[in-house]
Amino acid sequence: MDNADKSFLGIGWNFPPTFRREWNGVEMLLGETDVESSIGIILSTVNGERVMQPTFGCNLQPYVFESMNIPNIVLIEKIVKDALTLHEPRIIVEEITTKPFIEEGRLEISIKYSIITTNTRYNYVFPFYIKEATNIER
Repeated sequence: MDNADKSFLGIGWNFPPTFRREWNGVEMLLGETDVESSIGIILSTVNGERVMQPTFGCNLQPYVFESMNIPNIVLIEKIVKDALTLHEPRIIVEEITTKPFIEEGRLEISIKYSIITTNTRYNYVFPFYIKEATNIER
C-alpha cells in the first residue's frame, strides 16, 4: 500500500516542533509515523495541561510516586487504554501489558494496536518512571 492509500491517516507536526531551513517550514509526519507520535503525545500529556482541551491526555502523573502493586498497575493499564480509545480514533487498542522494573523505578507499558483501515498491527512501548530522577548513572 503506498502513501496515497494512507492519506486518511493524516499529516501532523513533529513533536517537539522542528523547523527546517531547507524548505522554510516545520517538519511533518505522515501515516503510521504520525499515529505513533500521537500515541506518545497522548501518554505524555497530563489532563488539564492543554487549556483548550482539558480532558486531553493520559493522567499518569498521580501514580509517579505510588507503589508498583497489582491494583495500581491494573489501574494504569485502564487509564492508558481509556485515553487512547478516547483521543486516538485511528487505532484499535488490542492489548496493554506492563512490566515493572522495581530497581529502576520504571514501569514499561507495552501497547499492541491496529490502525483501523489498514488493519496493520503495531507495538508501542512507553517507559513510565515511578521514581523521581536521581544522579545515579546507569
